[in-house]
Amino acid sequence: MRGEFKTNHPLAQYTSWGIGGPAEHFYWPADLKDLQVFLNQLSADEPLTWIGLGSNTLIRDAGIKGTVILTLNRLNQLESIDENSFRVEAGVTCAKASKYCVKNGFEEGAFFAGIPGTVGGALVMNAGAFGGETWPHVTHVETIDHAGNIYLRDAKEFKFSYRHVEGLNDQYFVAAHFHFKKGDPEKAQANLKALLQKRNESQPIGVRSCGSVFRNPPNDYAARLIEAAGLKGTVIGDAEISTKHANFIINRGHAKSSDIEQLIQLIQQKVLDLSGIQLVSECVILGETCSWQ
Repeated sequence: MRGEFKTNHPLAQYTSWGIGGPAEHFYWPADLKDLQVFLNQLSADEPLTWIGLGSNTLIRDAGIKGTVILTLNRLNQLESIDENSFRVEAGVTCAKASKYCVKNGFEEGAFFAGIPGTVGGALVMNAGAFGGETWPHVTHVETIDHAGNIYLRDAKEFKFSYRHVEGLNDQYFVAAHFHFKKGDPEKAQANLKALLQKRNESQPIGVRSCGSVFRNPPNDYAARLIEAAGLKGTVIGDAEISTKHANFIINRGHAKSSDIEQLIQLIQQKVLDLSGIQLVSECVILGETCSWQ
């Protein structure tokens, strides 16, 4: 193995909230082949947790039992397949994928710039932004099982909907093949610039958050419902519901995972009481509720 293996390793540094307890075991593979070797040597009953950019992820203060695998910048290959298609590994950031799309005139791929995560995470939840989504552009994916075997699978094997994907079946995404219509690189660049300006004007940029916390319910917006419930600026511990965009929760510096979780629960209850709508969290909560050490 050529990657980095550690025990009882702090995970807060790998999340966009800057929050989280330690991993019992931690592995940062050198590349995809090294990941295969590592998985092949693991016990079949070892719990696995995967982290990319650590956005849309809340790691509980007690940490994660088993092995955490970090893919960011190690599963990092991005290469052309043909004039309209490219292969990208799971640890590549969506921002990098967006730049590649714009450079090659794939105007519809500019939406990747609004996803604060990696391609692997975008595949898991059919991430989207600016009206675009991940899976409509996927032709094939490459998955890996617990033993390190890799499979090339057709996108038709999976069912996807808004922020939801089915069909992984105890495997993990390690790469995707995307197809886009060819357009004008200059027009794609202008589109990207406009989208980023819109994001910067409406969202809290440069602070610790996970991006949007809740899915938008049908025909409405989570942020509108949260604001209507009078929750903008609400603070628990050192976590705050953003005053700029109510669907963002900010770590003001020393928030705990439990602070964030309590705010999530408060928002869900208040919105349900006021509007009858059950908000569904986009944020994946990982880890133990009490110490495993």
